[in-house]
Amino acid sequence: MSVSAEKLRMLQRQARGAPAAMPAPTPAPAAAPDTQHSLEQLRRLLGVRERAPNAWAAPRAPLDRELPGEEIAPGLRLIQQHLPCELPTQALSLAFAKRAEDRVDPRRLLFFDTETTGLAGGTGTRAFMIGAADWHRDPLHGDGLRVRQLLIASLAAEPAMLQAFAQWLRPDTVLSSYNGRCYDAPLLKTRYRLARLEDPLQALDHVDLLFPTRRRYRGTWENCRLATVERELLRIVREDDLPGSQAPAAWLHYLRGGGAGLLRRVVAHNHQDVVTLARLLQRLVEAEAATPH
Repeated sequence: MSVSAEKLRMLQRQARGAPAAMPAPTPAPAAAPDTQHSLEQLRRLLGVRERAPNAWAAPRAPLDRELPGEEIAPGLRLIQQHLPCELPTQALSLAFAKRAEDRVDPRRLLFFDTETTGLAGGTGTRAFMIGAADWHRDPLHGDGLRVRQLLIASLAAEPAMLQAFAQWLRPDTVLSSYNGRCYDAPLLKTRYRLARLEDPLQALDHVDLLFPTRRRYRGTWENCRLATVERELLRIVREDDLPGSQAPAAWLHYLRGGGAGLLRRVVAHNHQDVVTLARLLQRLVEAEAATPH
């Protein structure tokens, strides 16, 4: 039986202990690329799916940026409301504030409150809203409590707000607040100084209602916060009220392009604050008059 030369050489190498050379494998024919199949595998791997637009989806509602009142200067809004009520007919005694000899014409009183970017005070804190109420005889609406609020919708509008508030003050105006002597008035004085405007509050009389309220009701109520005064003394219960602590976030949210819903609730909160101050002063006058001395 004949053996081929190639096979003979293989047998000789095996006999000498050398590994036999294996024939080179024949390369398989290249598969045709399937681009669409590869992309589909990649989408499955990444969890990506092409979604067709949903024809039934409701369109997004436009962002609500509407603020109350009218714009009286760039970025500055004025909100006004007239609340019908009887005007006090006689001068009000300030005996409740330990000023037994002093009486004030009700039309000289201006109840005010601010909404600010924080409670720490200092030059970094600013007021973005000033609310004020006074007893007023309107030629169109008659007697009542006039509520005016200034709201800035941009940082650049602060000087215009300060100037507008100064126009509400007269040399004989008597300011009235709730802790405003320690907080609101000093803050506004700082803002006037930083804006290089004349301070219109410096020479004005100021009746702070917090301290006489504490003297009369400390120990009777759990605390003397304005919300407690409203509930216990004035029988006012606020509905859907935004706490004052959330006011800074609501204003900053609007400045950053957010909706105006929360800021409108801040306006409502400030409105109720100044209305409450007017009612509280009257109640303190009545309580002092009924107290035997």
